[in-house]
Amino acid sequence: MSAKRIVVKVGTSTLTYDNGKINIRRMSKLVSVLSDLKNSGVEVVLVTSAAVAVGVSKLRLPSRPSDIMGRQAAASVGQSELMFMYDKLFDEYHHTIAQLLITKGDVEVEERRTNLINTFNKLFEFNAIPIINENDSVCTEELVFGDNDTLSAIVARLVNADTLIMLTDIDGLYSGDPRHDSTATLIPVVEKIDDYITSIAGSNGTDRGTGGMMTKISAAKISTSAGIDTYIINGDHPTNIYKILDGETIGTCFKATR
Repeated sequence: MSAKRIVVKVGTSTLTYDNGKINIRRMSKLVSVLSDLKNSGVEVVLVTSAAVAVGVSKLRLPSRPSDIMGRQAAASVGQSELMFMYDKLFDEYHHTIAQLLITKGDVEVEERRTNLINTFNKLFEFNAIPIINENDSVCTEELVFGDNDTLSAIVARLVNADTLIMLTDIDGLYSGDPRHDSTATLIPVVEKIDDYITSIAGSNGTDRGTGGMMTKISAAKISTSAGIDTYIINGDHPTNIYKILDGETIGTCFKATR
């Protein structure tokens, strides 16, 4: 296993059922895999979505709020529930987690970015697992980082990760939309993100999240240009993370370009 520091991003559709409630079995398996990797000596950073969806479910709202204030309120409720679950699950494997809620300014303002990097470095020194989400409760722009896809790439770059793995509800990048095109084929390796790759990405996310393949391609541009191999894989089976780190071809690998 060559990777020493990895960032794993998990999307809303992977973490929750259609009704917005947490998929405990899948979340438990993900935590198990990440804890095992931590035990092996790999430094792990988790970027997690689903705060809004979980908040909608816990508040028993009929649907995802259409206004920003409603989504912010749902996120504030859902984030506490998410972190409660992560803390409980990681604690079973004797690992300590740390929550970081990040806004665009934390990345773009030099002093705040430096402070953020220093915090990451100290958390690694303390052997803690950083768990990151966008600070949806205070952001005035709706999901600035594209359902955390872009955020995960930015974080991977900030912490000098070796590998970025994005878990989603599809096996990887296809030549077309496999939900509507039976002839669409999985693209196992992307050496360069060119106009063709961008054109086949589409743009739609899921009902519970706001990301889609396009935001993942944009994220991959950021991470690969920083020398980070980036993967998009189906989140149904978190154990596939092992296979990636063991060098197997799973999902779509975007090769580092630096």
